[in-house]
Amino acid sequence: MYEIFVKLLEKYGVTAYKVSKATGIAGSTFTDWKNGRSVPKQDKLQKIADYFGVTVDYLITGVEEPQQKEIVLTPKDERDIAKDLDRIMGEIRKGDNGPLYYNGVEISGASINLLENAIEFALKETKLENKVKYNPYKNKK
Repeated sequence: MYEIFVKLLEKYGVTAYKVSKATGIAGSTFTDWKNGRSVPKQDKLQKIADYFGVTVDYLITGVEEPQQKEIVLTPKDERDIAKDLDRIMGEIRKGDNGPLYYNGVEISGASINLLENAIEFALKETKLENKVKYNPYKNKK
């Protein structure tokens, strides 16, 4: 663990003294770890990990793991998107307020299909962005 601590000190250009002052961990504690006289306790490991913005696992093993798991759409998300897309496209195709126009020309059936694909893509991307924005801790490992 101490070797990884030293690498972090070098990487961030700080001294053990500065980390000691910022975390409240005595400098002699670092020396004890270095000389093998004691083993770091969980609470102190967490303080150091927080200071450097790494995980406790990284401090112990030196292996970096992804901070976020892959965010994917669930089957429920897919159903919600399909429902919204059907509603939106139904309103467009029904044309209660008249047909859809672009530059003064009524949009063709092929263009409507392209529009549907674009709306579906936008709905999916928005759903994924919202999972990150409104559920930040749920998507952490």
